[in-house]
Amino acid sequence: MFGSFGWMELTLILVIVLIIFGAGKIPQLGEGLGKAIKGFKKSVNEADAVDVTPPPSEAPAAPPPQVAQAQAAAPAPAESAKQVKQG
Repeated sequence: MFGSFGWMELTLILVIVLIIFGAGKIPQLGEGLGKAIKGFKKSVNEADAVDVTPPPSEAPAAPPPQVAQAQAAAPAPAESAKQVKQG
């Protein structure tokens, strides 16, 4: 039935639960457990719907063209240091 549990084991578990919680608390426990499972499923589904971004690629992305042009136009650090010493 439920894996290796037989009807005797399930009956014993039910009797123990009734002794611990009483017959009045069983519906409240079931309701609370149902709400918890429903909330968990809802949060998992919402997390899947929100997290649709693709994983980052392993290769680094090339800089945008404006950044590449600005880097090419800027003098190298060694050249700028020489200009400061001379000027």
